[in-house]
Amino acid sequence: MIIVTGGAGFIGSCVVRTLNDAGINNVVIVDDIASSEKWKNIRNKKFLKYIHKSEFLTELPKLENVTAIIHMGACSSTTEKDFDYLYTNNFEFTKSLWNYCAERQISFIYASSAATYGDGSRGFDDKADIDELLPLNGYGYSKQIFDQWVKHQAKIFPAQHVGLKFFNVYGPNEYYKGTMASMIFHGFNQLMTDGEIRLFKSYKKEYPDGGQLRDFVYVKDICSVIMWLLDNKQVSGLFNVGTGRAQSFQELAEAVIRNSNYGGGIKFIDMPEHLKGKYQYYTQADMTKLREAGYTKEFMPLEEGVKDYVCEYLSREYLNY
Repeated sequence: MIIVTGGAGFIGSCVVRTLNDAGINNVVIVDDIASSEKWKNIRNKKFLKYIHKSEFLTELPKLENVTAIIHMGACSSTTEKDFDYLYTNNFEFTKSLWNYCAERQISFIYASSAATYGDGSRGFDDKADIDELLPLNGYGYSKQIFDQWVKHQAKIFPAQHVGLKFFNVYGPNEYYKGTMASMIFHGFNQLMTDGEIRLFKSYKKEYPDGGQLRDFVYVKDICSVIMWLLDNKQVSGLFNVGTGRAQSFQELAEAVIRNSNYGGGIKFIDMPEHLKGKYQYYTQADMTKLREAGYTKEFMPLEEGVKDYVCEYLSREYLNY
């Protein structure tokens, strides 16, 4: 049995799809769907049971034959201001799952984040000392302190323990995320309604408007990495997961326009004040460590990923993966 927390969410539901496609249906989904539209993400999936997040730690010891926990559940809002909430959800909850897996010597794969790297001035090397990183927001810090707990305070370790520092993930099943959905999702919808994609102006002279650079990684590649890890249980550690290539929001917007049926242009708008001091102008994953661990599959180029996402999902009214 494999448990996927956040299994109705963006990345988690795509992981469940990938497990199903591999013939693995003995899956338990953990989430907090409430009144959101996330239920749509699991209606086409095969799984044994859905457990509400609030009941999960009580129900977990009752589950039998658990071989892995894939922990994608968390508060992922980079603008969340309630740090106590972030600490409880992203640190304490994750620590409980780590200890469960360690006691039973089963695989634990969890989502860290590229937000731990802060403004990037200390680089994006997953071999570097995590204690030197300075996240720009509470979300990034809540992820960092778990990585630090593993390094300094964890007493026992799961048989396989992997933290994944996801960069800018995009793809199907993210429609419910509101402002936290990818610029591809928002840009496509802006084209439909307004005939233009709105990008933030730059407030750093070294970056032109729309020239802010991010490592955009397709969610299907994230799933491929996780499946590879399940097949290679000797691999443990903290790894970046991106393409290893930084591309501009201008390139992203142009790819969305090319692959949509709506045409349109790009308009640059002011960045909200609350983001100006917390905005990452550049991210690029150093993928050396994952490659050295043995992962060889190529990551989808931005143009190819945007085409698949726009043509196969967004243009079909948010068809679920």
